[in-house]
Amino acid sequence: MKNKFYLLTAFCIFLCLGYKPKDPKILIIGDSISIGYFSKVKEALATKAIVMHNPGNAQHTGTGLEKVKDWIGKEDWDIIQFNWGLWDLCYRHPDSKVYGNRDKIKGTITYDLQTYRQNLEELVSILKASTSAKLIFVTTTYVPVNEAGRFSEDVAKYNAIAKSVMKKNGVIINDIYKKSIAIHHKNGLGDNDVHYNKEGYKELGELIVPVLNKTLKRL
Repeated sequence: MKNKFYLLTAFCIFLCLGYKPKDPKILIIGDSISIGYFSKVKEALATKAIVMHNPGNAQHTGTGLEKVKDWIGKEDWDIIQFNWGLWDLCYRHPDSKVYGNRDKIKGTITYDLQTYRQNLEELVSILKASTSAKLIFVTTTYVPVNEAGRFSEDVAKYNAIAKSVMKKNGVIINDIYKKSIAIHHKNGLGDNDVHYNKEGYKELGELIVPVLNKTLKRL
C-alpha cells in the first residue's frame, strides 16, 4: 500500500510541476522537394511532434551513405522519413551550361538502377542499425518531359526498385508519385522543372502529413 501511495504522490507532484511526456521527434531526410513541403508539414504537426529536416539537400543515395549517420546523430528519433531518387536518376555533363550541369543527352547518370538498389539496401541497413525509429520512405515525384537532365519515364523504374527494397525490409511506403503528377500539372514550375510553386508544396505536404499522423498514433 505504501508503495502505491508514494507512486501516486510522485505522479501528482509531476502534474503540479507541469510535467508532460516528451513530444515525439520526426526527422525528414530528403532533397529540395522535401525542403519545399517541410514547413507545411512542420506547421501541420506542431502540436503533435517536433519535426526537423536534415541540414541542406540530401541529394542522391551516395550523399546519404556519406552523411546519414551524422544526420541521425545522437537524437532519439521516433520517426525518420526519407527519400532519394531525383538526384540518382539525373544525368550530368561537366560542359553543360544548364543549372547543375544537367544533360540527359550527353551526360552520365548519377546512379544506375542496380547501384540505386544497392545504395538503398545499405542505407536502410544503416538506419536500422543506428536508430529504433519507425522508417517511412517517400517515393520520387514527377519529372516533366522537358526536364534537361532527367527522363520522365525513369521515375517509375526507380520507384519500383525503391518500393521493392522497402517492402523487403519492412519500411513503410508513402507512394506519392501518381498524385504528384496532377499537382505538378497544376502547380509545378513548368514542363522543364521538377519543382513546385507554394501551393504545389502545400498540396505535397498534405500527402505527407496523414502517413506521419498514422505512424505517430502507432508509437
